[in-house]
Amino acid sequence: MARVRIAGRLGALILVCLLPFPPPASAQGRPRLDAARLEDKVQKIIGASGAERVAVAFQDLETGEEVLVNAGESFHAASMMKVPVMMEVYRQAAAGELPLGGRLPVRNDFESIADGSRFSVAAEDDSERTLYERVGGTETVRELVRLMITESSNLATNIVIARVTPERVMALMRELGARDIRVLRGVEDGKAYERGLNNTTTARDLLIVLRAIAEGRVVSGEASEEMVKILLGQKFNEGIPAGVPQGVRVAHKTGSITKVNHDAGIVYVPGRKPYVLAVLTRGIEDERRAHRLIADISRAVYESVVEGQNPRER
Repeated sequence: MARVRIAGRLGALILVCLLPFPPPASAQGRPRLDAARLEDKVQKIIGASGAERVAVAFQDLETGEEVLVNAGESFHAASMMKVPVMMEVYRQAAAGELPLGGRLPVRNDFESIADGSRFSVAAEDDSERTLYERVGGTETVRELVRLMITESSNLATNIVIARVTPERVMALMRELGARDIRVLRGVEDGKAYERGLNNTTTARDLLIVLRAIAEGRVVSGEASEEMVKILLGQKFNEGIPAGVPQGVRVAHKTGSITKVNHDAGIVYVPGRKPYVLAVLTRGIEDERRAHRLIADISRAVYESVVEGQNPRER
């Protein structure tokens, strides 16, 4: 057997993330979902959607089965970049650098990464507006993170990322084995957008980071559990949650800009380990159609997982 020399903790973590994901011991001997059949279903749903491009990354943490469709293709990240930012907040909190109960100034004045000029975010373009009423005051880091994830607050995001810095967010992503995701800046930096300096991600990288949270490997088990609780509070549930039965918990984050709609999360099916699903879409102008597409893929995945637990003769 060939020996592999690993240089340091970072190298070890990256190597582990690149190795095939083995089925847990608890899954040995259990029925497994038909991954090829699921992929065929997903491809048919995508083909009928009219989308310019769709990427799907699914992995069952109970059995290790996965389905990857265009999973390495890069998409504009939209608000999906807020998950890595949250993760870095918890890393810095654990290091004693940024207490979650500490307070940050609420300001609406930020520096463009394009040329250093100043810009602000508009309340009318934000999905959360109450934070604008607190400009000039302060808010706790914990509340800013909650608003950033559950309400997808752009103002909270820019305040938080200015504090933790994109460079440190990126370092954490690489440490976890997410090799392609790029978190360069906050949101609504118009000059950066015009120059193509955008946050991007792949479905595979979203799967990697959400799997790490689901398995309690981000910072600590306690920190990962807190992040799951925040993701469970997501207010926008037209995508992945719409494809599973009521009562099935989904810890997830959505993201959208013009003709771009994404959803990625951890789905907790009762009586088993969860699965992770990321769906990225591009080219559908009507958001309702994009939501239906994501929900249809989510439904196909859920039904395949449940069918794998309770196989029927076909």
